[in-house]
Formats: sequence, structure tokens, C-alpha cells
Amino acid sequence: MNKPELLAPAGNLQKLKLAFYFGADAVYAGGKSFSLRTFADNFTEEELAEGIRYAHERGKRVYVAANVFARNADLNALREYFKTLERLGADAVLISDPGAFKLCREAAPKLDIHISTQANTTNAQAVAFYAAAGASRVVLARELSLEEIAFIHAENPETELEAFVHGAMCISYSGRCLLSDYLDGRSSNRGACVQACRFDYEIRARESGTEHWLPVSEDGKGTYLLNSKDLNMSAHLTDMAQAGVVSFKIEGRMKSEYYLATVVNAYRRILDGGYTDRLGEELLCAAHRDYTTAYAFGECELAQSFDNSQTKGLCDFIAVVADWRDGRAYAEMRGRFYEGDVLEILSPSESFLKKITVSDLRASDGASCLDAKRVQEVYSFPCEYPLKKGDILRRRRAKEGARSV
Repeated sequence: MNKPELLAPAGNLQKLKLAFYFGADAVYAGGKSFSLRTFADNFTEEELAEGIRYAHERGKRVYVAANVFARNADLNALREYFKTLERLGADAVLISDPGAFKLCREAAPKLDIHISTQANTTNAQAVAFYAAAGASRVVLARELSLEEIAFIHAENPETELEAFVHGAMCISYSGRCLLSDYLDGRSSNRGACVQACRFDYEIRARESGTEHWLPVSEDGKGTYLLNSKDLNMSAHLTDMAQAGVVSFKIEGRMKSEYYLATVVNAYRRILDGGYTDRLGEELLCAAHRDYTTAYAFGECELAQSFDNSQTKGLCDFIAVVADWRDGRAYAEMRGRFYEGDVLEILSPSESFLKKITVSDLRASDGASCLDAKRVQEVYSFPCEYPLKKGDILRRRRAKEGARSV
């Protein structure tokens, strides 16, 4: 059995390069139109061309999302977009709409099609239908168990199956939500989700012609009624591979560079060397909600995070390494730090988890200082470990891990 692909989100060109640096085999990205992450930076045509070229030079792959539910007014532009993706050499396009699928087959016949999770694919016959129509891969709905996935694979052994392994989950079935549109006029099915499910809600009762507010206790755990936990399958990657999943997908085109580096680095190491408690704890180091394995092992009764919308994580993002030479680290500040602070290295190299005590701190002009307080200024200090450009420095905070269900 071949090692599964590690597929990471790329909200912009910088994140694409970062994902590859920390070990992703492929990324999924969106252009300025037709992607379900309108508020991500996304890619211009020129940036897509550069990202695809950058990936292919390293033996990596780029999949482009065009998984909007198209309206009639979208069709002409969508047809031209598929032609552009084929010309640029995209490795595949993600599609959920049958009309878009038909357009793509006509306009860009050499472009591989992956069926988006938005298509709600939950059974073997649906996978067979898409494969017969010409899709090379299906991204399965998050609501499936590993047992169901194994059955789908057995019935469709020649079709690639992709599944999410980590990240935020939508409270609606496979992401088809009307709540955002109803409350704020922003359609999640056209890429503009306002994440209304993360809001703090109250309930108002109407009885005998009167209205009054009701406190919502939900077993005393709070009022985040619609707030889903985050998926975390890091301890079960072997089970997923045995079920037939060939691509492990991380959610998060809107997430930060630090989040992306932390999660991709952890999953890369788990895929290469196996799960350990220490690598599992890595996934507590970036902002997250309480974790769950969701439906992987059957029905999930506790998929909602009632306590809060998000946990900060165990570490603060401090700096990105710009250079290392003559025994000094040169780091672009992203979070304030001080002389005497203990920083930890996040890296795909052997420097991972090594600690540095900041001393002889100097600003970009070489002046000594005790406080690195200017955002994006490059500060330097001695470091015995051979850092590389793109490594990240973080500072641990008081431990506040997530409960798992």
C-alpha cells in the first residue's frame, strides 16, 4: 500500500510555499472566483501559475477549488476558468456542481476532476456514478464512518478517495448551509460564509402572547449550540489508509501561517514515523476547538463544542526565521518577545522542539535591545541550532489543552 498523500490548504502563495516546506505532498487552493473561501486571499492567475510551477519543480501537486454552486450567470466565466486551469497545468480541479462538471469536461478535457466534499458523497453508487462520468477522485462527506469508507473503496477500487483528517467542521451536512445567507446575506454555498454557527446564541420563548428570554444551559456547558468541534484523526491515520483513503486532507484555507505549519508538520511526522503522544500534543499548540473523531467510528453524539468558540492553543507565534549565519538567528517578529525568553523551534528539520534562550538581542540596525516589539522587524540573537529560512519560533504558554471525544 502506497503512503497516502498529505493534502494541505493554501489560502495564498506564501501559505502554499510554507505548506510544502513543512511536508505537504499537495495543496488545494482557490482562484479569485468560484471557490468556497471568498474571504481568503486566494490566487490571481499569475499567482496560480507561479504556485503550480513552484510545486511541480518539487514534485508536488496543486488542486484548484471551483466548487461553487453555479448560477446561470456564472457559466460562461466558469468555462473560461477551466480552460485557464488546464493551460496552467493544475493537477486537478475540485467541483461539486453537475453543471460545472459538464462544462469542465467540454472545455478542459485534459483537466482531472475531483468531486468536492460539497457534493455530499456518502455511498458507493454515488462514487461509481462520478467515476463513470470521468472523475478521478472523490472527496467523501465528513459524515461517513471508516466502515462505510471501506465498503465504498471495496466497491470502487480504481477510484481515489480523499477524506478530511483535521480541522474545522461545518454544522450543516457536508457544508451545505443556509444560516449565513439567512442572517447576514452571505451565501456559504457561494464562498462567503460568515460562520454564523460559531456565534453565541440565546433563545426567546413565546407563550400566551408574551415573549421572554430563556437562558440556555445545555447541561451547564454554555450556549454555543451550533459550534462544531474540530476534527482530529491524527491517532487513526493507519485505520484511514486501510479503509482505502489515499489523500488525507487538512482543512483551513483561512487559517494562519502558524496554524498551517504546526498541523502540517505534525501530520507529516506521524505519516512518516507513526503516532506518538508528543506529536499528538503538537496539535494543541495552535488555536483550535475541542477535538473529535466525529463519525469515523460510528454515530457521534458529542460533536458540538458548548464551552467556547475556540481555544488559543499552547504556544504563541513569535517569529519566522529569515536567516541563520555565524551562529545567530535572524527572525522576523510576529509576536512580542524579550531578552531572556525561552523560544521553541518549529521546523521540519532535526531542530524541531529545540529550545533557545534569547540573549544578546539586537534590532535590524545592530543596536542592542531588551524588547522585540516592532512587528515584522528582523531581530537577531545567538542560536546554536542550524535554523533554515521558513522555520518558526514560538513561546509556550500555560497549558490549556482540548478535551477529545
